[in-house]
Amino acid sequence: MLLSPKARLAYLAVILLSAGVSVLLFEPQRLLSAGWPPQLSGAGAVLVFGLAYGVCTAALVPRPILNLAAGALFGTQAGFAAALGGTVLGAGLSFALGRVLGQEALRPYVRGRWLKAADGQLSRHGFRSVLAIRLFPGMPFVVANYAAAVSRMRCLPFLLATALGSIPNTLAYVIAGSEATSPTSPAFLVSTGFIVLSAAVAALVGWRKRHHLRRPGPAGTAPAPREPERVSA
Repeated sequence: MLLSPKARLAYLAVILLSAGVSVLLFEPQRLLSAGWPPQLSGAGAVLVFGLAYGVCTAALVPRPILNLAAGALFGTQAGFAAALGGTVLGAGLSFALGRVLGQEALRPYVRGRWLKAADGQLSRHGFRSVLAIRLFPGMPFVVANYAAAVSRMRCLPFLLATALGSIPNTLAYVIAGSEATSPTSPAFLVSTGFIVLSAAVAALVGWRKRHHLRRPGPAGTAPAPREPERVSA
């Protein structure tokens, strides 16, 4: 009973709840105002930040805050390396937790047109679907991670698509964070413009997908009336 699908799903819920409470208590967003601890510096600080980034994203901390913090603390190059590494690590942690603890219990509840469409897309075309989600991040990061974990998508394509698709948006936020003290600089203006543009494109794509799913498909249309059989003389 302790290893049944429902029991493992309960463990996952407890882990996520504990992670959320920890985030509320420790407030990692204070890095933007308080800065990095002075006793940590150099490559070791970048590595520690990347590891903490991965754990925080798995604990439901929004990535934009961590990306801005990475740029503000370490600059563009080191901050981007820490943020992208943490992104892949956090995605892997969430995927592993969802696959081991939640997939068997949640798959029977994948019903309804939208859920079935999302599950089918991730199961059949996982790499390009995750790549599109990361390039145009309309879906929250952690939601995409657990949706992929519940689907039949494999782990390696998921992580590769996450790494490649997260590059543009992550870099834009890191540059914005590193140039936050110069809001009129070209780098800051270009990065913020890209963030706004990608958000607008994501909203447009999401609206079109939603409109497409609302249209009745072949399975939802009423069957054509049968012609009356002719009686031969």
